[in-house]
Amino acid sequence: MKRRIRSIFWLMAACILGINGFQAYWLYNTYQLTSQQFDRTTREALLAVVQRQLLSGARQLVQGNQKGVNRRILMGEFNSDSGGQIQRIVVSTEPGRKDTTPRLFQSDRILITTRHRRAAADTAARTLSRIILNDWTGSRRVNLPQLLAAYQAELRLRNVQTQAILDTLNVPAAEPMLAVNPRNKPAPIGYPVQTPPIPLNPIRSVFVQASFPTPTSYILRQMSGLLGGSVALLGLTTGCFALMLSTILRQKKLSEVKNDFINNMTHELKTPLATVSAAVEAMQNFGALNDPQKAQTYLSISRKELQRLSDLVEKVLNSAVEERQQLTINPEPVRPAELVHELVLRHQLQAPKPVHFDVDIEPTESLSLDRLHVAGVINNLIDNAIKYSREQVTIGIKGRRDETGWRLTVQDDGIGIPKSYQAAVFDRFFRVPTGNLHPVKGFGLGLYYVRQVVERHGGHIAVRSEPNRGSEFSLWLPA
Repeated sequence: MKRRIRSIFWLMAACILGINGFQAYWLYNTYQLTSQQFDRTTREALLAVVQRQLLSGARQLVQGNQKGVNRRILMGEFNSDSGGQIQRIVVSTEPGRKDTTPRLFQSDRILITTRHRRAAADTAARTLSRIILNDWTGSRRVNLPQLLAAYQAELRLRNVQTQAILDTLNVPAAEPMLAVNPRNKPAPIGYPVQTPPIPLNPIRSVFVQASFPTPTSYILRQMSGLLGGSVALLGLTTGCFALMLSTILRQKKLSEVKNDFINNMTHELKTPLATVSAAVEAMQNFGALNDPQKAQTYLSISRKELQRLSDLVEKVLNSAVEERQQLTINPEPVRPAELVHELVLRHQLQAPKPVHFDVDIEPTESLSLDRLHVAGVINNLIDNAIKYSREQVTIGIKGRRDETGWRLTVQDDGIGIPKSYQAAVFDRFFRVPTGNLHPVKGFGLGLYYVRQVVERHGGHIAVRSEPNRGSEFSLWLPA
């Protein structure tokens, strides 16, 4: 049985470790993917903002600063002041203006002038690109606060809530290879995550770069559902395994208690039956019926053994009834000193060995208790102290009132209880294992009854014991 339970335990442990390992691997991969998604989103957002910024600059370059005015971009040959023909690209606001008009108006704005005709592939789009490139060669400065505001707005649109800072970096003209693949600037303190540099002005080798704090909070927000589900699943799985193992161990313990109870019960029942059987056989076969005195002796022995057998059966039945019905308590004023004195006298008369009592209880102390059941509690504690002792025993009984109630301790110098069994001595039918030997008669119901009575009074009971050094039972009752 123990080997099977050990095998079940290791299989369950392996299952739990396997599930936890798989979940941890899956969550780690998800964390890495979410981190890569953060890097990709921040990079794409910065690229989109920079592109919009460049398009806005190009639009402003072409359209000028006036708003609400229709403009057209014209490309063609115009008359020069010197009488020749030149190729120009102009921005015109004149209504009805055509590309073939061979003169300039006063409102026209010249973008570029070319004195020699270019090839046919030199289209207007390419020429406009040269216009923007020429503008990039100027000394216009980058408006980083405006770019940062637009970037943060773009990040919010992409559901990325995090702090960011922008910085520009320049590539020296003497290092043309760095303009193709620029190196990152050292990360600012507290902002270790950086996007790749995005070209802001390729002509002047100006790049912009965003820096972020460690995106742990963003990743955890994105993974909150997965983390919550994984933790709940792991907790549920571990709890189920723990409950199953606890149930198996409890059933094993109950099985051991049942077997021990059956062994004790069989031994206890066989003793009176064997005695009665021997007495009847003696009267039948050895002429005891012809001797009235012997017949009366055998009948008296049989009556006592049958009464003992009836008491044993009654005790087991009462235990079953008490398990189904709640124990009824009838409190009344009781002096614990008088109750203990009566029990001490009774045990001094009935004890099969020398017993010395040391009683220390306030004689005038009065409590509201159920006299019958509390007397049964103290009687069981004294009876156990006598039975589980050596040739003679000293029993100390002390009662005192504390701040919240009344405490009674019953201490002996008997054989003691191993620590591994102390938590179970108050369980029904439990007895400290002694193998196949049964030197002390009983069913393991005495201390179970003691705990039931104490708890019905609203109190509690505990035990302290060491093998070969005795035991101390301490019960507390509210006063």
